[in-house]
Amino acid sequence: MVKVHYFFDPMCGWCYGASSLIETLAEMTEFEITYHPGGMIPKRAIDPSFRQHILQADGQIAAMTKAHFGDAYKARVAGAGDFIVDSYSTTRAFLVGQEMGVEAHKMFTAIQKAHYQDGLHLDKLSVLEALAVSMGLDKVTWNEKMAKSEANMLRQVQESHDLMGQMKVSGYPTFIIEKDHGLLRLPHGNYYGKADEWKDYLRSLV
Repeated sequence: MVKVHYFFDPMCGWCYGASSLIETLAEMTEFEITYHPGGMIPKRAIDPSFRQHILQADGQIAAMTKAHFGDAYKARVAGAGDFIVDSYSTTRAFLVGQEMGVEAHKMFTAIQKAHYQDGLHLDKLSVLEALAVSMGLDKVTWNEKMAKSEANMLRQVQESHDLMGQMKVSGYPTFIIEKDHGLLRLPHGNYYGKADEWKDYLRSLV
């Protein structure tokens, strides 16, 4: 089995664009994905002057990757109310979901859909709780684990940053495989919207 290092952030638009690539990787038994969360955006409200830039970038991502950005999400970005983004709470949810038995790519996809399609306020723990319950997870257990999850999340983010320095990774998403006792960075950007070609490329690496 070939190990793939995936450097990502739940609140990274390009990572959302790469969600189909991750799904393909996760379904291929030849590969084992190790997820490295980046903690890109500690909880903060995005300045209204920057929101138009986000919408323009999302349009570019959609055009290149065929990822769908929902109307509810776009309305939140463009609206008059606060647009709060929080990589830390969503990363905690991602890790706790796995701890409770949800496959990593499925938990990641659920979080991305809730943000980029449904426009949910994922900075609120009550919203993440509702998402977890909708996935069949026990509410009480979820809340207990989330309450204890911050230290582990911060540790994993720091480990990701350390590894990014070692592997010369400068942004998200980045895919690196361990092959022939070395590291190979995958040119994933060449395969946005090309699922079959991406799968053929991955098979050529095994």
